[in-house]
Amino acid sequence: MSLPANEAITGLVVVDKEAEWTSHDVVARCRRIFGQRRVGHAGTLDPDATGVLLVGLGRATRLMRFLTALPKTYEGEVVLGTATTTLDASGEVIGTWDMSGVTLAEVRVAAAALTGAIEQIPPMVSAVKVGGRRLHALAREGIEVERAPRPVTVYRYEVSPSTTPGVFRIEVECSSGTYVRVLAADLGAALGGGAHLRNLRRTRIGSFTAEDARLVDELTPAVVLTPAQGMRDLEQVVVPVDVEKLVSRGLALDRVSLGVSGDGPWGLVDSGHNLLAVYEATETDRIRPAVVLTGGS
Repeated sequence: MSLPANEAITGLVVVDKEAEWTSHDVVARCRRIFGQRRVGHAGTLDPDATGVLLVGLGRATRLMRFLTALPKTYEGEVVLGTATTTLDASGEVIGTWDMSGVTLAEVRVAAAALTGAIEQIPPMVSAVKVGGRRLHALAREGIEVERAPRPVTVYRYEVSPSTTPGVFRIEVECSSGTYVRVLAADLGAALGGGAHLRNLRRTRIGSFTAEDARLVDELTPAVVLTPAQGMRDLEQVVVPVDVEKLVSRGLALDRVSLGVSGDGPWGLVDSGHNLLAVYEATETDRIRPAVVLTGGS
């Protein structure tokens, strides 16, 4: 049963998702832990993957899209010589190659070619919709469809050796929407064979790291971050009392008088550092509200 509206928690928890949990499982558990229905996450993690998952509570669920857009960092292992249906260790093997002669130097050169602004074809096991249906739903029916490549940015694709021959540790820093399993498969293809990903762990979303995270069973109201803390990666602007009233009414504001610059978005806070709203840029000198937290639900 949910708490009364005036007792519902609004904020953010940083979860360290365990293997075999879906992101939906985490949301469902958080609903029970915090006694409320209004819960959502930013940035899905596959069931086999572990690591940082940001979960919004109450009105903070409306802020999740700003967290989803933040860059992310992952660690994992690329297994050369074996391709799978899912591009990771959970899939069926569909091809093998002898890649025992591939050197660390060669892998690093191939990884460097996959950095920067690149295009990726979403895997069939992704949640991308084609023709109104999720790709993973089509994949379960044995259907494969044409997918358009999507632009992503890989800021860093570092490779180091492991203790297992043919397996290389990777650390990837990338834009939102990047599929690390595709980076693994593309690495194998670039080296003249195939590869898949295993032991994927997300270590960072924006400034939120695995060190900030708690296992689901460790979550309590005491670890909930305020909306302002949850929006710490945005530039935050303290607004005067007279402007607070305009914000609560969802009115556009003059960026010059507020002293904001750049492309935004911006978190507008009061003198007590409570988040009032998130505003976005327009093509004029006015900035407009994207999400307003004050003055209503």
